[in-house]
Amino acid sequence: MPELRRDPIIGRWVIISTERGKRPTDYRSEEEPEMGRFCPFCEGHEDKTPPEILAYGDPNREKNKSGWRVRVVPNKFPVLQIEGGINRHGDGMYDKMNGIGAHEVLIESPQHNLEIPNLEDNRVEDIFWAFRDRIIDLRRDVRFEYILIFKNKGAAAGASLTHPHSQLIATPMVPVRVRQEIQGGKQYFEYKERCIFCDMVAQELASNVRVVAENDQFVAFEPFAARFPFETWILPKNHDSHFEDLQKSEALSLSKILKKVLTKIKIVLDDPPYNYIIHNSPLKDAPLPHFHWHIEIMPKLSKIAGFEWGTGFYINPTPPEEAAQFLKEAD
Repeated sequence: MPELRRDPIIGRWVIISTERGKRPTDYRSEEEPEMGRFCPFCEGHEDKTPPEILAYGDPNREKNKSGWRVRVVPNKFPVLQIEGGINRHGDGMYDKMNGIGAHEVLIESPQHNLEIPNLEDNRVEDIFWAFRDRIIDLRRDVRFEYILIFKNKGAAAGASLTHPHSQLIATPMVPVRVRQEIQGGKQYFEYKERCIFCDMVAQELASNVRVVAENDQFVAFEPFAARFPFETWILPKNHDSHFEDLQKSEALSLSKILKKVLTKIKIVLDDPPYNYIIHNSPLKDAPLPHFHWHIEIMPKLSKIAGFEWGTGFYINPTPPEEAAQFLKEAD
């Protein structure tokens, strides 16, 4: 019998359709389109991107030249522009503002086919330090309220280039989804005087039916009310509301567990396209006792259709408990 499950953070309901259950082999990846042979993100093509904002590499290298490990550049086709004022104003009953923000690309490796599962642990760590450095720099801009970090891997997940990269977008408002999570956490905290995310981590570790992987500082699990098949979250075990507060001792542990989870997903689901996002606290908020930054990984295995768009329900054909078991057993 299908189940209705309520997400305890924002109250969203999902349908776990056990009667339509799918195993990993039931999902088929879309064919990747031919992207062309030339890649502007490969080492040696630094002059084909906008000038770099940040790069880690040989300390003696010349800027915008070879010798980098991770490189951050402005998106050549940004969804928001960095220049100008916000200019909030009305248009009759409607509110609008200028499309001000920042849109940057983090090139994860100089090598064209070297994805996170194949990188050395400290190279994955470089990626997280670059995210952290860019958040700390951009939050100085008083126009920005929120920064979303995300990765689109594969054409079906929205990637237009195959070279491994992730993106950062700074916005002049806090997105609704993030506000819902924060508000849901606040309501729980006001009632129980505990962080809902900390309670979630404790319960998942205790029950161990949806846990995929863990180490001393992080845990990865399938959320109880997973919207998508094999949706996986990574959370710090200790309470932390802001990703940019990441400590040196935590960065390597985070790199290892992300690499481990993405490797398991690659093995079980035959290297599917996926998205991952880092849900962080708003830039201007002080440390929050009721919110926990986290990573959400969503393989692109099913399509959102009319029922989902029309109702807000998600139909997940793979119970998270089964997904966790498949992933846990993969090496």
